[in-house]
Amino acid sequence: MAKFSLKINGKSRLVDVDPSTPMLWVLRDHLDLPGTKYGCGMAQCGACTIHLDGNAVRSCQLPVSVVGNQAITTIEGLSANGDHPVQTAWLEHDVAQCGYCQAGQIMSAASLLKTNPNPSDADIDAAMSGNICRCGTYLRIKKAIKSAARQ
Repeated sequence: MAKFSLKINGKSRLVDVDPSTPMLWVLRDHLDLPGTKYGCGMAQCGACTIHLDGNAVRSCQLPVSVVGNQAITTIEGLSANGDHPVQTAWLEHDVAQCGYCQAGQIMSAASLLKTNPNPSDADIDAAMSGNICRCGTYLRIKKAIKSAARQ
């Protein structure tokens, strides 16, 4: 076990965990931030996507020991009131069906729009290709991202 001081959603948090513990489990089991979901455990589905210094990363394969001083943002920290442009676009376009993958989808989309505020269809496809939606809401996801880009 080791102590790690982490910057999560704008706050410093201290955890005492094994250095190899994936950030997914640090967030969910040690810090009571359950919005980041477990999907495949192999960084292939995107359900566990968080931001590390603004970049979308898969938390299921990110050991806590490599985070260092980088800022972590989870779905809970994306906006105080759920009013981030991507979140409001998700509601406007009724994207979620079962909803399980949506936190990861939103985090990937928000990261895309931060670096590319006017993405093309190809840009959206490339940025979102690592996020799987078992319900198949991909067309609504793309529409929501385009709508958020206009906000």
